[in-house]
Amino acid sequence: MAAKLFSPEQKAQIVAAIKAAETQTSGEIQVHIESRCKGSVLDRAAQVFETLKMYQTKERNGVLVYLAVEDHKFAILGDAGINALVPANFWESTKDLMADFFRQGKFSEGLIEGIHHAGEQLKAHFPFDSQNDQNELSDEVSFGI
Repeated sequence: MAAKLFSPEQKAQIVAAIKAAETQTSGEIQVHIESRCKGSVLDRAAQVFETLKMYQTKERNGVLVYLAVEDHKFAILGDAGINALVPANFWESTKDLMADFFRQGKFSEGLIEGIHHAGEQLKAHFPFDSQNDQNELSDEVSFGI
């Protein structure tokens, strides 16, 4: 179910949004989608964050957007480096922005808006460094683990 939520064109648009955001920051954004999330969505997002080794970015500035489609749950999890710098309510306000789209059934648009929103904060706090930047994590949307 989760892998079929998006058309190939929508997946490509989500990946393009990640790539566009990452051209302006040393930060990393990943999107992970599953069908189900048993228990706490934040606990599951933390497990996925760990499994994807997102904590291994040089500046601890990875951001995970986690979506459990059938359970209608999602979370945004930032690593220690970005969490120390964004406003206290930043992730919650980003979730609210995305939820508005999700309620309308516009999942790819919601993800893209969330990616842009996170990308702006990453750009402000971790600007792109053309001399030393490398893409530390995959830009592809991952499904299930």
